[in-house]
Amino acid sequence: MAVLYGQTGVGKSTLLKLFLSQIPQNLFLPIYLHFTHLKSSSLLSLIVSQPGEIPKHTKDRLFLQIMDKSLLSNLTPIIVIDEAHLLKTDAITDLRLLVSSPLDSSTHLKIILSGQEHLKYILKRDIHADFAQRIPVHYHIHPLTKTQTAAYIDFHLKSSGASDKIFDSDVKDLIHEFSAGIPRQINAISTACLINASIRQSQKITQDIFHQALAEI
Repeated sequence: MAVLYGQTGVGKSTLLKLFLSQIPQNLFLPIYLHFTHLKSSSLLSLIVSQPGEIPKHTKDRLFLQIMDKSLLSNLTPIIVIDEAHLLKTDAITDLRLLVSSPLDSSTHLKIILSGQEHLKYILKRDIHADFAQRIPVHYHIHPLTKTQTAAYIDFHLKSSGASDKIFDSDVKDLIHEFSAGIPRQINAISTACLINASIRQSQKITQDIFHQALAEI
């Protein structure tokens, strides 16, 4: 089991989807869930329905259905739960039961929880102590540094066939400052700058263009 923490917009979902797209499909059964505000029985139904099964109606049958599906497929299930900070207490309890079931020992069920930073405090509650003790891997995705922000902007410019000289270096620093290093915000500000530069028919994004773009976001 593993838990991935990070602020909104830092790139958790993108990273998880990239990870799932690269795992060997002949060895693993990837199950990606995003509807974590649902009650526990609905969460279990989603786990079952992702591989194409029709969920049973009772919780005990859902548990058995998950076990049977995984055992018969000879694949290791990897259940990725995004926005896990929204999980209800009973849903976390059911996940604990799932990883402590015979399924976990026979097929090595993997669960990855991903959520905002307060997920770590949710898992520290006494009621979740047994579940939290089963999580050996905790990883915190931090915002980008100033140097990383500049490199991130340059990478996307080069990937689109544009020159990394379009943005003045001081503008890249400003983008980092106002985005706080959050990739989603970097994307939004940079895109607004490019649109404003296009409207002005400017080949360079200056501080003037940056401030105009920022005012329009």
